[in-house]
Amino acid sequence: MALRQILTIPDKRLREKAKPVEKVDDRLRSLMDDMYETMTFDDQGVGLAANQIGVLERVIVIDIGPEYNKDPLFMANPEIISLSRDVITIKDGCLSVPEIYAETTRSERIVVKYLDRQNRERTLEASGLLSACLQHEIDHLNGILFVDHLTALKRKMVLAKALKKGKTNKKKS
Repeated sequence: MALRQILTIPDKRLREKAKPVEKVDDRLRSLMDDMYETMTFDDQGVGLAANQIGVLERVIVIDIGPEYNKDPLFMANPEIISLSRDVITIKDGCLSVPEIYAETTRSERIVVKYLDRQNRERTLEASGLLSACLQHEIDHLNGILFVDHLTALKRKMVLAKALKKGKTNKKKS
């Protein structure tokens, strides 16, 4: 396993759509392990999409923690097949938009079809935080950032703040 560099805005690769994988094999499992290690380094995040580390393949990892009685999820080709009309509003953040948080609204319940680590097709029903995390990461695979769910004015303010923070952090390095 190896830590990978997480891309941050305004990197154009974050806006690219990831390609489906043919199967989950040892190479892809190694990628998933690297993604998990990168995501959980210093308890940074709860989800990561492959394109956030510059790999344009439809792979995500999620770990919302034991307090939700959920094991880490490793998914290839995740696809939302059902969304509830009920919504939840959560405080959203992203490793690719560091230190920026905003309220977003997502479907409260979803059903996702995907390939697991053993290349078996699975279906998962998710609600609450897990549902929101899955939608967030699947958005990444489609080149969509959480800030795209904000109003135009709020998005402009959040992105300006994020870019300013990025420039400030680079000067400190």
